[in-house]
Amino acid sequence: MDAIKMANLTNRDLIHNCDSFPNRVSQPVAYAELLESYVLFQHEGKTLGYLLPKVVEALRELPDDWHITGSAASLASKHDTFEKRSEALKRTVEKWRDEQRFAILKGWRNELYPCYAGPKNVVFVMERSACCLFGLVTYGIHMNGYIPATDSAPLRMWVPRRSPHKQTYGGMLDNTVAGGISYPMTPYDTLVKEAEEEASLPAELVKKNTKAAGVATYFYISCSKQGGEGGWLQPEVQYIYDMVIPEGTVPKPNDNEVESFELLTVEEVKKALAAGEFKPNCALVMIDFFVRHGILTVDNEPNFIEICARLHRTLEFPLP
Repeated sequence: MDAIKMANLTNRDLIHNCDSFPNRVSQPVAYAELLESYVLFQHEGKTLGYLLPKVVEALRELPDDWHITGSAASLASKHDTFEKRSEALKRTVEKWRDEQRFAILKGWRNELYPCYAGPKNVVFVMERSACCLFGLVTYGIHMNGYIPATDSAPLRMWVPRRSPHKQTYGGMLDNTVAGGISYPMTPYDTLVKEAEEEASLPAELVKKNTKAAGVATYFYISCSKQGGEGGWLQPEVQYIYDMVIPEGTVPKPNDNEVESFELLTVEEVKKALAAGEFKPNCALVMIDFFVRHGILTVDNEPNFIEICARLHRTLEFPLP
């Protein structure tokens, strides 16, 4: 059963629904046992992601592009440039898409995501929907837009509902603006673009009223709500932003990804979180907002330290 279908979720439950891969520090036995079932996707000795057995089996059918040993897989050594590696991955995942090898590829995006082998070292780019097949770290932006509390009104937050026709997590609640970072976009450029596309928020207002608020990191094991088979590995980094939205400014859908926006109080957001109405990583980002704004504290959350730690998980892969 998908965890996000549960009701009466605690904040700890919500974090676990998103950060669901065992942690090698706090759960070393479970981590080691799970890792035994995967093959490492490597580049020049660095592990970029974890491969499920069914993906390794598919790669074995492509010996011209892939080299596989007992415990690791890598691109063939002839793919020694960014362009050659990207082309080999494109060829691989397009073949799988055309063969309908993996259901997750039915959600093909025609967006390229970067894969890093270290700071400022993009080793290749690949189709967004295929990144989870290789367990690659992906990157996005999430922004919570809110109206600050006044003497006469509490803090309120603009919460969108995703279109029921969206490929992933249709009909669930989201953060005010969110989106993946395509190559070669920057986080901030992505924020401005997505704010206009998803919420009709003009660039000038976004630039004036938005503050960067750090990152959230987690390691997700996908569920069927994402589309496809479920069980894919998705370590993710989300760049977080807060935006003060002036009273009278109303976010409006500007594409087919958002159905509507609603202005909710913190208590209404908490009820929706507990009911499992939020997309898993959006619930995590909302909890991060509550921590930073003093809404969730050590005095009202029994698992406060664990929650804060898991909002910023150390990922075991190279990062930008």
